Amino acid sequence: MKTIQPVSIWFNGEVKQATILDAYVVNLQLGSSATFLYTLAAVGIGPIATGNIVMTGTDYQNWDQDSFAWDWVANKLGLVITGDVQNQGA
Repeated sequence: MKTIQPVSIWFNGEVKQATILDAYVVNLQLGSSATFLYTLAAVGIGPIATGNIVMTGTDYQNWDQDSFAWDWVANKLGLVITGDVQNQGA
């Protein structure tokens, strides 16, 4: 998970500020495409928006590290990554 610059999202009749991005591959077509499920979350509330985006073509061919995928997802969603979510566990 990554922290992001706050983005306003309408959620249950109110505007909330998402500050966390989570994403993972839910469908992979080897050599062709990857479908990512993304979640935007607000601290203390949890997920407030979800969706899917598909990486294909040159983007898929250039995907060789997780950092590339994180940057690609954030770029497609118009988000700015500010860091990693720190483990809150004890």
